[in-house]
Amino acid sequence: MTDFDTFLVVDWSAAKAKSARPQTDAIWFGIARRDGKHQALYLRSRMEAERHLSQFFDQEMSSGRRVLAAFDFPFGYPQGFARHVTGSDDPLTLWDWLEERIVDTPDGENNRFEIAQQINALFPDPGPFWGRHAKADFPGVPYRKETVRFTGFAEKRETDVVARSASSCFQLAFPPTVGGQVLTGLPVLARLRRKKGVMVWPYEEWRDAPVVLAEVWPGLVDRAVRASEDRIRDRAQVALLSKALSLVPPDSLESMMQTPPAAREEAWILGGEHSELLEKVLAQEKPDSSTLVPPRLKNDCFALPPGVDWTPVDTALTRLRKRLHKVVGTESIACQNAGGRILAMDAIARRSNPPAANSAVDGYGFAHAATGSGDTVLPLLEGRAAAGAPYDGRVPTGHAIRILTGALLPKGVDTVVLEEDCSTDGRRVAFEGPVRQGANTRRAGEDVVEGGTVLASGTVLGPPELAVLAATGITELTVFKPLRVGVLSTGDEIAAPGSTEDPARTYDANRPMLLQLLRDWRMQAIDLGHIEDDRRLLKRRLDQASRRCDAILTSGGASAGDEDHVSALLGETGSRADWRIALKPGRPLALGMWQGVPVFGLPGNPVAALVCTLIFARPALGLMRGEGWKIPTGFDVPAAFSKSKKPGRREYLRARIDADGAVSVFPSEGSGRISGLAWADGLVEIGDEARQIGPGDLVRYIPFSSFL
Repeated sequence: MTDFDTFLVVDWSAAKAKSARPQTDAIWFGIARRDGKHQALYLRSRMEAERHLSQFFDQEMSSGRRVLAAFDFPFGYPQGFARHVTGSDDPLTLWDWLEERIVDTPDGENNRFEIAQQINALFPDPGPFWGRHAKADFPGVPYRKETVRFTGFAEKRETDVVARSASSCFQLAFPPTVGGQVLTGLPVLARLRRKKGVMVWPYEEWRDAPVVLAEVWPGLVDRAVRASEDRIRDRAQVALLSKALSLVPPDSLESMMQTPPAAREEAWILGGEHSELLEKVLAQEKPDSSTLVPPRLKNDCFALPPGVDWTPVDTALTRLRKRLHKVVGTESIACQNAGGRILAMDAIARRSNPPAANSAVDGYGFAHAATGSGDTVLPLLEGRAAAGAPYDGRVPTGHAIRILTGALLPKGVDTVVLEEDCSTDGRRVAFEGPVRQGANTRRAGEDVVEGGTVLASGTVLGPPELAVLAATGITELTVFKPLRVGVLSTGDEIAAPGSTEDPARTYDANRPMLLQLLRDWRMQAIDLGHIEDDRRLLKRRLDQASRRCDAILTSGGASAGDEDHVSALLGETGSRADWRIALKPGRPLALGMWQGVPVFGLPGNPVAALVCTLIFARPALGLMRGEGWKIPTGFDVPAAFSKSKKPGRREYLRARIDADGAVSVFPSEGSGRISGLAWADGLVEIGDEARQIGPGDLVRYIPFSSFL
């Protein structure tokens, strides 16, 4: 999973502790989040940096934020080096080996040259570590590279070549001193990776880890750094690279984190082949000098550009998709309890399906080599093969055996003939030829192979999905926690159904409709009740809801009138966007944030509330719960109605399919005709352009089931 919330880039230094005044060639942290907030931190020493990293990881994990922490030094050496030093190909064994030997003091003194000299002594030729500050010190470390021999492994890793990085993990002195960074940095990472929730990419199963350690090269955004006005280059590098990573779409980041086989030992530079993408996302983003603030989502995530009035539906959906992200955590549950949940990690088959070759029919099994191009008669063996009761023995070539559906193919059998195509007297079996080799058999793993991906992350688990999981031996799954969505009705005119006969009061139809809709979507529906037009009470209820909910749906009060308190309160927080969506029914739609929780301010009319929920809230909530952005499936079907539509707005008509496959629409388009919702089984979507529709013309029909 590449749905990170926080991106940390660390510029590591092998030099001694620095002064309190920020400077170059020191330790710098760049921190950015998906919400666009970022900052750079200066650390004076490696020990101070390690303490800060440990505390930072704890803080982020306790806040439910997932961290990608990238460091600017190699995580591994060229293939073969680790085995020569430790006897193991496991690069993490080398991390532990170095941690046991590297000594670092608070003032920055360390023994990296001594350890490099010890490692060089393990090799017959000079090196591989080279570069020292004084010719008289550490004679086992060559002063220059000219005499160094790289025997049994390359000087550079595959990723260094791909990223065109000029540095070498064996160079200890003379810029760039990457070798020193590795020797002082890996022991720190060896300790950090022992923290619960911390994993290393690409060495470990990192996809669901709360904190992922990765290797990066700040030179990937060198063009943006050169254009920066920051006088401290290191600070500019970590700030811009962390920001670039936060701007990369999760799908693109997923591609960046795919690695070749060499990475299992050598590690890999994150984004090493994608510098153009990182530079591009920075070029498209305006500078942001704000400090780091950790809201769950941006308070302006619904904001429209200045001067925008009516917003086309597609524009609004695109903006929603870009501004929202997953907000739920994960948990492990038993497979049998996973119905309706969403996979947070790929489900990997524990055994093949079928686990062994078996018969697809009731019939007779034999070796195909015993048949020819014509009719065949084969003697029958005693006994049979049945599902759960395999034949214990080999079927000789030229013989056949009775076999039932699902039975494992006995040794010597590779073909089965259907019972109805055979004649038998109990001692022999006869059938017409020719017979295709492998007929009526199922190969082992022809459906799913052990170790293969059964279902991908983001899959909603229904009955068919649970069946394939069970068939492949999967008993426990990592799933996303249910999205908690609150539903609140507002307005003095709203009353509980049946509570009054006053014609001036309106029974609350929205809340039961929306709560059931959320339950149908397998989300945790939270009934927030009803609030009258009292801004103080509404504020208190929203404050309470923000602590219980991941998202809030309100109905009523979304316009700009005197009693539209939802819209007004969102405006007071500075997080409201009055989206005048160009659709019918459904305007206006107020979108905003309350205490870090997105609020969908739906119209009070039930028809408009339903349409806005289906078209806007459904894909947004799906994205927030880990399902991804779901586009409802529609079909072009012939119209059984006539309609003249003006340009400018998209329209959604209550509709249902008739017995002939044509679609009819509810006789009245009035939003007050709630009975049309129960009459309909879907919506007809008519695009933004002008349209003259007559019977038989094709229109787009979206069944309600497509929104499940």
